[in-house]
Amino acid sequence: MLPLHEIDRLAVTVDEEWRSPAADAVAAAWGGEPGAARWWRSSASHVFVLPDPGGSGRSYLRFTPVAHASRQRVGAVADLVGRLHRDGVRVAAPVPSTTGTLVETVPTPLGRMHATCVRAAPGEQLDVGELTPAQARAWGASLASLHAAAAELDSTLAARLPTAGSVLEEARAALADDAPAAGAVRLVQEALERLPAGPAAVGIVHGDYELDNLCWEGCAATSYDFDEACVSWYAADLAHAASDLTSRGAPLPEHRERYDALLTGYLDVRPYAVEHLAHLPLHSRASAAVSLARLRGVLADDVPLQHEPLVRLRPELQRLADEHRAHLLDAPAAV
Repeated sequence: MLPLHEIDRLAVTVDEEWRSPAADAVAAAWGGEPGAARWWRSSASHVFVLPDPGGSGRSYLRFTPVAHASRQRVGAVADLVGRLHRDGVRVAAPVPSTTGTLVETVPTPLGRMHATCVRAAPGEQLDVGELTPAQARAWGASLASLHAAAAELDSTLAARLPTAGSVLEEARAALADDAPAAGAVRLVQEALERLPAGPAAVGIVHGDYELDNLCWEGCAATSYDFDEACVSWYAADLAHAASDLTSRGAPLPEHRERYDALLTGYLDVRPYAVEHLAHLPLHSRASAAVSLARLRGVLADDVPLQHEPLVRLRPELQRLADEHRAHLLDAPAAV
């Protein structure tokens, strides 16, 4: 997630019609008219809805200040999504700019932004309480199918993405002033180093395959938002996806049937992954470490915020950070 002050900089430029001069500058690279793009949300990037010409649908512009994402990183993610889409995987289709590229670096009133665009995913989002067991099973199968397709991509793309090890090392460095948390991260790192790391266990993962990054048509899910894509354990991707159904890595009683269906669906496609399911609690703690470090970065500054919803969001993010820290400090990880 972008720092709150960075989101605030954008938010105060948004008018009562949800338009922003920064979005207009980005939209122009995709042929958008001034005032056409409307603010949707800001998290890891700023997201604006851009109606397609002729009213035939909509796309989503995504842009991030250059200080918070490298062109290499944004380009690798765009290429990953493009290749998966060409291979028939259900992902939101990338939209080339007017120059024919998937990534543009655009000067805006808020500074230079790395920008991409994707078509709206078909279908609708589902809350966890709306998810049927059949859809939960399809969720697991779609994640496994994504992993299988990504494993077929050439190794040069994987080399452009961060690794789980580098991401976790960055998290430990960010938590250096919190000795118990940093020590717990080290225990997690040591446990992860003992896990199988061959091609059946490790490869390109989505990184955030939660329900809020999926749209559904019946039992068919289309994914988007690959901002956290990296090279990691496939089981780590499954553990992170299951966080909608768990508390501190353990399935919630009210979601137990959905949780079991999610794992069953995954094993329907990748049955040999059954031996990796025992590591889900460890991967869940690793995910908590990364989330804690990132939230600390989001909350670190004391810059006064002008956008009132962000002022109200700050204590909620602090509550989430506290939850992640408590999960990280659970009993030492074992393999």
